[in-house]
Order: sequence, then C-alpha cells, then structure tokens
Amino acid sequence: MNASHTSAELDRWSDHWLAIVEDALSRWISPQAPAGLGVAMRYAVLDGGKRLRPLLVLAAREAMAHGMADAALDEAALRAACAVELIHAYSLVHDDMPCMDNDVLRRGKPTVHVQFGEAQALLAGDALQALAFEFLTPAPSNIPDRVQARLCRLLATSAGHAGMAGGQAIDLASVGVALTEDQLRQMHRLKTGALLEASVMMGAACGDASPQAWTGLQRYGQALGLAFQVVDDILDVTADSITLGKTAGKDAANDKPTYVSLLGLAEATTYAQSLLGEALDALHSTGLTHTHMLAALAQRVVNRTT
Repeated sequence: MNASHTSAELDRWSDHWLAIVEDALSRWISPQAPAGLGVAMRYAVLDGGKRLRPLLVLAAREAMAHGMADAALDEAALRAACAVELIHAYSLVHDDMPCMDNDVLRRGKPTVHVQFGEAQALLAGDALQALAFEFLTPAPSNIPDRVQARLCRLLATSAGHAGMAGGQAIDLASVGVALTEDQLRQMHRLKTGALLEASVMMGAACGDASPQAWTGLQRYGQALGLAFQVVDDILDVTADSITLGKTAGKDAANDKPTYVSLLGLAEATTYAQSLLGEALDALHSTGLTHTHMLAALAQRVVNRTT
C-alpha cells in the first residue's frame, strides 16, 4: 500500500473514531457541575485538539483484537481513550497558567484561565483529572475488574511524578539551563512521552497481549512519544501561531532547552525520522498483524506540519 492510500485509510479510520470519541466526551462531561465549573471543563476538552492519544488507544486495541469484537473490552478501550484525553486536557489547562508557562492561546482559542479566570481554571483541571478515573471505573460494568485496575495504574503512573508531572517539574527547573541530550531526552520522555506511551499500553491492556507484543508496543510508544516532542520543538520555530493553534516561538522566548536549540534544525529533523524508524521496527517486532493504523499514526506524527 502506498503512502497516499495509507493516508486516506487513516483519514477514514480516524474520522470514524473521532466522531465516537467526541460524542462520548460531550455526553460524559456534564455541563451541570456547580458554579459554571462544567462549562469550563467542557471548554477545555471539546471541539479542539488532534485527539492523538485517544486514537493511539483505539489503534492498539484494534491490534489486540485481531479483528474480533468484544463488547466489554471495546467499551474499556473507548473509556480509556476518553480518560487519557481528559488527563492531557487537564495538563494543558494547568501548564498554560501564569504560574507555569503563562500562555494565552491554546487550540486556536483563549486558554482556560484567560476565559474563566485562574481559580476556575485550576478547579477545571482538578475536576478533569478526577473524572478521567471515573471514566475508567464505571458502575455497574461488564469490564473485568482486572482490566479497570490495570488501566487506572497505567494512566496514574504516566501522569504522576514518574511521568508527565515529573517531566513538567524538570521543564520548569531547566529554564535558562544548558541540558545535555540525555537530560533533554529524559525530560521529554516524562513530560510528553509517558502519556503517549501509556495511550498505546492502555489499548494493549484491553486485550490479551503476549510478552512479545507488550514489549514491542512499549518500544513503539516510547519512540513515538519522543518523536512527537522533537517535531513539536521543530514546529515551534518553523510554524506560526495561527497554524499551530498555540503561541509559536515561546520556547526560545522563555529560554527553554529544545532539540532544535541543542542539535540544530537539520539534525533535529533527522532525529525525528530516526525515531519513526525505531517505532516502525518496534511494531514489526510485536508479531501482531493488525498494526497498520499504529504505523500510519506514527508516520503522521513525525511528518505533520501543525
């Protein structure tokens, strides 16, 4: 299958699942939370973003399913897809606040604290984080308890001190600091890569993965997570704010270490392609036969322009 056919197939597949994810998010994030909190929560999540993390969950579930449906595990995957998007959204709400990155534009619209005030933004982020784990543990449910528990652990670990929050702490402590490539890689593996890797593994957890498949998918998620951040660093200096939907050039303006500042634009671009190769090799090592959407998503992440 050539690249154009792969891209068209990915478009059809992602359009199908994005509509399902968007509908679920709209139904499950209630606007009725007290004192306008629900409005702020919905503003933070709905009608914006690429939904890469949900798509990774669903593509990994598809790889595990081998073309066989299982209503309980399919529901678990959809709930995991929505839960990981809530964690991602909450992290953006908090990261954009004046005490952190102090940004005013996200997904092409004012950030949550600009629109609703800092206190409401803080509470909206807190509520979204809690709601993510509600999504994973519905009651009553046909989803096996062991699957619910495994999904909760994967998401919590990737979002906490050993993942996204820890990476953000390193990021804030690294402003104006000259990091080595190993230090920069570790920061991004935690801040960005951990949640992307967890998205893949949550999809894998909605199935019966062999040790070989689990290890290969984990390697795929790690390579993809790092590649995403390398490309993000590239786009921060090559794209404008309208194209990105967020403030361009802010890393350089804030004197933050990036792959472009460390390696240069050409070498950073080469590195992103190398990571794509690692991700695709890892998929091949899984022994799974339904990984074409995971491969197409990796190619789109690395070759994207926004």
